[in-house]
Amino acid sequence: MMAAEESGDASRTLVAQANAALAARARWSPLEIAFWLAAAASIFLFPTKHLILTEIAILGLFALSLDLLLGYAGIVSLGHAAFFGFGAYAAGLLAKYHVVNEPVLALLASGIATMLLGFVTSFLVLRGSDLTRLMVTLGVALVLREIANRLEITGGADGLQGIVMDPILGRFSFDIYGHVAYVYSLIMLFALFLVARRIVNSPFGLSLRSLKGNPLRAAAIGIHVNGRLVAIYTIAAGYAGIAGALLTQTTQFASLSVLDFERSADVLLILIIGGTGYLYGGLIGAVLFKLMQDWLANLTPQYWQFWIGLILVIIVLVGRDRITRTTDPIRALVQRATDRVWSGVRGSG
Repeated sequence: MMAAEESGDASRTLVAQANAALAARARWSPLEIAFWLAAAASIFLFPTKHLILTEIAILGLFALSLDLLLGYAGIVSLGHAAFFGFGAYAAGLLAKYHVVNEPVLALLASGIATMLLGFVTSFLVLRGSDLTRLMVTLGVALVLREIANRLEITGGADGLQGIVMDPILGRFSFDIYGHVAYVYSLIMLFALFLVARRIVNSPFGLSLRSLKGNPLRAAAIGIHVNGRLVAIYTIAAGYAGIAGALLTQTTQFASLSVLDFERSADVLLILIIGGTGYLYGGLIGAVLFKLMQDWLANLTPQYWQFWIGLILVIIVLVGRDRITRTTDPIRALVQRATDRVWSGVRGSG
């Protein structure tokens, strides 16, 4: 009896420790709060830059979707633009043919449709090694691009034109300066980030990390590896589809470029710049990539891709650890300062 009671106490202690660890992981840090406060402040601080900021928000959401696959499940994709483009065309068709005219509802419908596509194609991705997955994801994107090119309903090579978006929630109309589009995109990015943050800090998210590190060991301890891969692949597809739908809604146009290989390559580059496996890598990488692209395109319009490629080569050769090591003292100083401010706020409250 005593042995059984001691065993029960030990198991309860372990459960309590696990719950405490999960709660600590899910707790917001001061730097996270500062990041989103800065994002909200950009609405008022940069009113003339809302068009490019909208592109950054959409790119950040797209990179976030790939980070769920690559950073947490270890699935490398060369055709992630398939879901981005599918969501873009879905939102455009819903609006053009007056199936769903309200942007938020159309966004949700596009995301659900893309999740269905992700669920169907996920069973192809589960087969084979990483090289096989690369080829399958690339093949899905190429097939969808050719379908969009051939179908009359999508506009073919001319793109899907004649899209007119209704006001958001019946009140906020899109303007040519991108003010409403940026606020709309930023809110959607934040809402979906909250969901993604909850996912990766849940037991499901921890199981994804375990199967990324060693799928055989994860299966040995009872984790349904294929089921979790299908689930995260479906979720990531939905995120990418919503990002594509946002692009169509804010530009009121969809073309074959949303399904191009270059778009998949760009989002991989964004994650290389920002880092994988911590959600903010895609957001930070999107900011750096888009600002760098805009600056280099104005500086050298013909050779801006060369300079971005050179920066990528330097990152790979030097190594992320060496680059981030130089900024560690600055980050530690900022962390200490924000901790003091946060402690003072909680103490005064």
